[in-house]
Amino acid sequence: MPLTSQAPPGRRPRLLLVDDQPVNIQALHRVFGSDCQVLMATDGTRALQLCRERQPDLVLLDVQMPGMDGHELCAELKADPLLRSIAVIFVTSQDQPDDETRGLDAGAADFITKPFNPSVVRARVRTQLTLKHQSDLLRELAFIDGLTGVHNRRHFDERFLAETRRAQRTRSPLAVVLADVDHFKRYNDALGHLAGDDCLRRIAATLRSCLRRPTDLLARYGGEEFICLLPDTDLAGAIGVAQLMEDSVRALALPHPGIDGIVTISLGVSAAAQAQGLVEAADKALYLAKAAGRGRVSWVEG
Repeated sequence: MPLTSQAPPGRRPRLLLVDDQPVNIQALHRVFGSDCQVLMATDGTRALQLCRERQPDLVLLDVQMPGMDGHELCAELKADPLLRSIAVIFVTSQDQPDDETRGLDAGAADFITKPFNPSVVRARVRTQLTLKHQSDLLRELAFIDGLTGVHNRRHFDERFLAETRRAQRTRSPLAVVLADVDHFKRYNDALGHLAGDDCLRRIAATLRSCLRRPTDLLARYGGEEFICLLPDTDLAGAIGVAQLMEDSVRALALPHPGIDGIVTISLGVSAAAQAQGLVEAADKALYLAKAAGRGRVSWVEG
């Protein structure tokens, strides 16, 4: 049975093979290369880097490796909020009950001993990919705003915390864009809440279309406010995204009878290398945009 059905629509499952012996990686590649995206690493440090960069669905992990061993790598993955959902299967020559217990206690989903049977490995990988896919769907539903279809504030708060820690660890920039629909109460008063809901849905879809990278996040922050998290983005880059959002919403030309004009948004932007106080700074910048006449982008360095 192919493994493609155990991945998000439009792509094959992404597996990371980690073993310090290339012959073992080659053997597993022969099993999965035809219907999976296969990543490879021969040490734990490189494997952790690939997990952060490529977000594999599952890691097939050797235990005994020089430097960071399999148990240490598994513990690193499970301690990182951005990586803990990656499934881990240990594939190792260790075959004692205590070895298996230690692997499962470290957070692994399964434990396979070498030499392995290719059919058994495929069956176990299929099971873990199915479970992860189902878990991802449930987690995604819990993090989606029911009205607009973008992420909700709970998901933003979790991602913001994780990205803040990552930015501090890697000394990389992080940016936030806060957007508010101008005179939205007047829109609701003039056209009713059903029309207002439809307006928010159209704006949310437009804002989402302005994001280009899978790591960028758009969420409904509350009422008619939206917030965007932009990892690895400096102030100039975030201002460019915000201006694209403002232009794109303006291009919708949604009539706004409450002000005898069209619907616009005001946006506040903040970015910093230390990522502290970014939301507060973006909120301050949003206030500046509204004070300057609305329908524009303002910014403050965090």
